[in-house]
Amino acid sequence: MNVTITARTTVATGVVALTLKSGDELPPWRPGAHVDVTLPNGLTRQYSLCGDPDDQEWRIAVLLGEPSRGGSSWLHSQAFEGVSLTVSAPRNLFELEPAERYVFIAGGVGITPIASMITAAERAGIPWTLWYGGRSRSSMAFADELAALGDRVHVFARDADGRVPIAEVLATPEAGTAVYCCGPDAMVEAVENACRAWEPGTLHVERFTAGTPQDGGAFDVHCARSGVDVRVEEGVSVLDAVLDAGVEADYSCTQGFCGTCETRVVEGVPEHRDDYLDHSAPVDTMMICVSRSRCARLVLDL
Repeated sequence: MNVTITARTTVATGVVALTLKSGDELPPWRPGAHVDVTLPNGLTRQYSLCGDPDDQEWRIAVLLGEPSRGGSSWLHSQAFEGVSLTVSAPRNLFELEPAERYVFIAGGVGITPIASMITAAERAGIPWTLWYGGRSRSSMAFADELAALGDRVHVFARDADGRVPIAEVLATPEAGTAVYCCGPDAMVEAVENACRAWEPGTLHVERFTAGTPQDGGAFDVHCARSGVDVRVEEGVSVLDAVLDAGVEADYSCTQGFCGTCETRVVEGVPEHRDDYLDHSAPVDTMMICVSRSRCARLVLDL
């Protein structure tokens, strides 16, 4: 569907918030949802909706990547009021589940899905606390408007306050509490470790940066349908390697979020680094944009 940018606001250093409206009624969405945004240059990127689900307008926040792969730099340099974008219907892999109380933990631009969750919890009268960390106060989107909600909001700018004391915050399991965390890998891993003593199902996480293909040794991929053998070198993703070899593969986000590049594994054991598949049980597919191999050779349905 087509939407038009009706407002653009700088909400932190390197972060702009865009308000999107359509001539038709926008589809409903729930906190935690994201949309695919297709740019005029052909790139597609995923952004969490961070406004109020009851509004007939959408808001996304875009962090300028360093370096940018082309999406965020275009939005920062070209996305102004009146510009049209193509967006998908909302999809939600980070649903806000009912709970007696919520503990929200966010790092950097990971605040974007959490912001709408806070709006929903506040409206429903459900107790919540927020622990929000970032490099500096100026780099933290929505920090001031969230701080206005009172002492339930704890902002930790590393250059002034240090890091969010995750182990302390989650030291005592509380029945009926749901913990939601979105942020970089290090923060999510710390929260996962701190929640090991909590009831199963308590913790819900979303990473805004996926595992990167840069770490991990080289391995071979045999593309079963095309008959092509590909060497995946260290520092190169499976997706890039097969595309360079002339093998067709669908892809979109290249960060392990959207599921477009999901590929069936015929033989071998993948090392999953995505944030799309449910890894609580064995799966016979992998996201070739970020995941790698635990063995010397993978056979993929490509």
